[in-house]
Amino acid sequence: MADSQRRVFDDRYREGTPPWDIGRPQAELVALAEAGEIVGDVLDVGCGTGENALHLAALGKRVMGVDGSPTAIARALEKAAARGLQVPFLVADALDLKALHRRFETAVDCGLFHVFDRADRRTYAQSLTEVLSPGSTLHLLCFSDEEPPGPGPHRISESDVRDAFRSIFALTRLREARFERLGAEPARAWLATLVRI
Repeated sequence: MADSQRRVFDDRYREGTPPWDIGRPQAELVALAEAGEIVGDVLDVGCGTGENALHLAALGKRVMGVDGSPTAIARALEKAAARGLQVPFLVADALDLKALHRRFETAVDCGLFHVFDRADRRTYAQSLTEVLSPGSTLHLLCFSDEEPPGPGPHRISESDVRDAFRSIFALTRLREARFERLGAEPARAWLATLVRI
C-alpha cells in the first residue's frame, strides 16, 4: 500500500472511529469460525483495531494481526491487554507480507482487498503466497458490485476476485454476504473462500 494511502487510513483512526471499525467481529467471520472453517495458525490481514483477531484468539486460535495503520495497531494491542489475550499485532504492508517470515494455515481479510486498485489486488494476492503454503485457505469479505455507488471502497465484481487470484489460488466459494459498518445498514458484499494452489 502506498505511503499516502496508509496515511489516509491512519488519519481516519486518529480522527475517531471509522465506519468499518464496528467494535465487534464481523458476523461473517464469526459464522466461519463456528463452522470450523478457520484452522491452524491464522493471519488477520488488515486487522484494524483487532476485533476479528481477538475473537479468534478468545476461541483458542493462534492468530496474528497486521495492519498498515500504527494507530489501529496501538488500539488492537490495548484491547488485547485489556482482555488478557496474547495476540501479536504488527504494523505491516499487506503488499509485502514476506517480511513476516511466517506461514499460516488460514488468512482472513475483512475489508482490505476492496481498498486496492486492480494492479494492487494482484500484488496483494502474490504477497499472500509468501505467508500461505499450498493448501492453505484465505477467507475474504469485501464490498460487492451489488452495493450502490457512493463513498467508500471499490465495489468488487466476481471477475475482480477471480482475476486477482487467478493461477495462484483456487476459488472454492463465492457467495453473497453482508459487510457490517458503523452507523449504516450492512453493505452488500462477497464472501470468498480461496485455497492456495
